[in-house]
Amino acid sequence: MLITKNVSFKYPKQEEQYFPDINLKSGGSLLITGASGKGKSTLLYLLSGLLKPSHGDITFNNISIPSLSENERDHLRGTQMGIVFQNTSFIQSLSVFENVQLSGWLANKKKIRKDEIMYFLSYLGIDDIAHRSPEKLSTGQRQRVSIARALVHQPALLLADEPTASLDDINTDKVAKLLLDCTLSFNTSLVVVTHDQRLKQFFSSQIKL
Repeated sequence: MLITKNVSFKYPKQEEQYFPDINLKSGGSLLITGASGKGKSTLLYLLSGLLKPSHGDITFNNISIPSLSENERDHLRGTQMGIVFQNTSFIQSLSVFENVQLSGWLANKKKIRKDEIMYFLSYLGIDDIAHRSPEKLSTGQRQRVSIARALVHQPALLLADEPTASLDDINTDKVAKLLLDCTLSFNTSLVVVTHDQRLKQFFSSQIKL
């Protein structure tokens, strides 16, 4: 369960940003929309523990994230959360399979079995490019690999920052449905932040900043 209460954040020499409260149950999904500059990415960084709020509290599975040390936040994020960043980056010298494998190892410091990785790649429809170099991937394929990296250690919470910003309508529909399917298949809570109005049709729970 993810709960925020009276959360705000202030960058140096900027006005304080105030965010609406969130109450997301385990396995639930939430869409957060807003124009550029409204603090969508900031809120995602706060939820993940990459930033600490100026005021208010964020609890995840009854743990107050701001009260944790930096190392504890890193551990929580690495073991319990998966993040799909807007700008995907991969280690170009590694294959798709190896990039996903590395992500899983970094999350829990143990090697994830090949069949587990291939399960996620197959689920996302990219098992046929497992040994391809990231530089040879299409935009849609890169996004799916990013989702696989975020899911391979089966996190309790999946956070996605503008996951469809660079996709056409067809691939936007596919990614949205994949993200929501993942929440059902793996009992993962999902928070998507975006300015992409096309995603609104897929989410019953929404917040506008």
